[in-house]
Amino acid sequence: MPTARKCSSSSLSETSPILPSSASIEMSSDAGESSSAARRTVFLGVDVGTGSARAGLFDEQGRLIGSASSPIQIWKEKDCIEQSSTDIWHAVCTAVKAACSLASVVPEEVVGLGFAATCSLVAVDSDGSPVSVSWTGDARRNIIVWMDHRAVNQAERINANNSPVLQYCGGSLSPEMQAPKLLWVKENLKESWSLIFRWMDLSDWLSFRATGDDTRSLCTTVCKWTYLGHAHMEVAREKDSHSMEACGWDDVFWEEIGLGDLVEGNHAKIGRSVAFPGHPLGSGLTPAAAKELGLLVGTPVGTALIDAHAGGVGTMESLPETESKDDGLIANEEAICHRMVLVCGTSTCHMAVSRNKLFIPGVWGPFWSAMVPEYWLTEGGQSATGALLDHIIENHVAAPLLANRAAAQSISIYELLNKILESMMQERKVLFVSALTEDMHVLPDFHGNRSPVADPKSKGMVCGLTLETSEKQLALLYLATIQGIAYGTRHIVEHCNSHGHKIDTLLACGGLSKNPLYVQEHADIVGCRIILPRESETVLLGAAILGAVAAQKYSGVHDAMRVLNAAGQVVHPSKDVKVKKYHDAKYQIFKSLYEQQLSHRSIMMQALQ
Repeated sequence: MPTARKCSSSSLSETSPILPSSASIEMSSDAGESSSAARRTVFLGVDVGTGSARAGLFDEQGRLIGSASSPIQIWKEKDCIEQSSTDIWHAVCTAVKAACSLASVVPEEVVGLGFAATCSLVAVDSDGSPVSVSWTGDARRNIIVWMDHRAVNQAERINANNSPVLQYCGGSLSPEMQAPKLLWVKENLKESWSLIFRWMDLSDWLSFRATGDDTRSLCTTVCKWTYLGHAHMEVAREKDSHSMEACGWDDVFWEEIGLGDLVEGNHAKIGRSVAFPGHPLGSGLTPAAAKELGLLVGTPVGTALIDAHAGGVGTMESLPETESKDDGLIANEEAICHRMVLVCGTSTCHMAVSRNKLFIPGVWGPFWSAMVPEYWLTEGGQSATGALLDHIIENHVAAPLLANRAAAQSISIYELLNKILESMMQERKVLFVSALTEDMHVLPDFHGNRSPVADPKSKGMVCGLTLETSEKQLALLYLATIQGIAYGTRHIVEHCNSHGHKIDTLLACGGLSKNPLYVQEHADIVGCRIILPRESETVLLGAAILGAVAAQKYSGVHDAMRVLNAAGQVVHPSKDVKVKKYHDAKYQIFKSLYEQQLSHRSIMMQALQ
């Protein structure tokens, strides 16, 4: 294990420029008649995703009482994908104010606030102003978005060093992690590099923008920055965690990869102090941030989480009422280790925890306290799932007509496709919907493979295309893509279990989990029951839990999860042995597609030599 430097103290406090917001919003509320009720205790969660900023308000039972969203801008040019921290902060303020207004929540009722966000990389100068990370030089574009793949070459060079820190990242860094992106900026944007005073994960930047405290989260630093969180195992515990001096940076690693200047000033640019998720930051909301958000000065703010990890915190203790969470502490601590949370959105993250560290090739981690404090986190992932389904549908010739039909019926295009598949099953007299794709197979690596083969150069493959361009052909392609994604999840689960995990239950949250076909296919293919949480906005709930812990309403994150998580529907795998046999066969084809791709890659490489 690499040696970590000794701790040294730090304290930083700055705020960023303030600008008004003009973003449009989408709102929803479950408040009912609560506007006339007595003053409540409300926890506020904010989530900044790839396309929008969202705010959600939760009561002491973990029920959503109001939410709102506001769109954010994104620039895409080939492998470069960028956003603006100024634009994002405006959207956050708009969403928070709208959610509070809709749910008739007054500032005094909001007792704590937590942030979650994509693991995008933010660059600011010494005044907190944005610094461009774009070829264009546009200062607004100061965020390299999580899915940006400009740093593939840098990742390969870093991985070639075989640093000991890589064993805590599945053996290699992804170009989606921060070190390769930092190296890319240093090598390609030298002027920007000289101006940047702080590099921050987006969720940490949001917390900093709100409180002036730039203490980083164990979640972000451990998962995306190669910080060795377990350096704190003997010096800190959740119940008494103060801002922790940054003991877990491996200075040799940064020197070896050409980023030794980030070690200077006690790691001031990348984080002098870190803390457990939910640790109260600074003195809560600054006067400027409170005014912009429409909240009270000093409202407690908890150390942040990456959005997928917030989904895990908002979901992992969602058990049916028949399964008590209070069957003894030891039993409960072990039971959580048999679950994996699928956070299903633009991409999908596969989150599992263990009491002991498990090294799994091609899977990120083990990360200590990166999600549930004092548990080791294993994090698998698929870089494109919701984004892949959108791509498959939107680029099909039948999509416009299908979209019009769906709009006429006031349903989503996915609901209409599900109906078409049910109709096709009856027409073709097949035994079950899945069997419609016996001649069509999809490898879903359209944006590389994050887990478990960890190959960013992997490409998507579709086997079984014909000249047909009908809506029915699109429905088959849609189903085969869902199945390909589910086979990828099965591959990750089997790989994790073969290296020490004992996963037998899946919990699914995020937008894709609202699609019953998507969920049932995953249950049938993986062979596990899938528990859906009672609250659909689990990332917002996970963020709100950080605020509840910061407000000292609970002794820690895990205690808050036990109270505020709750189960909804439970989806079981089909008991039909023919369904299992069918998917076992398709799974073998799924794995062979990647093997064929490697063979093709080798053949062409030799041909071009």
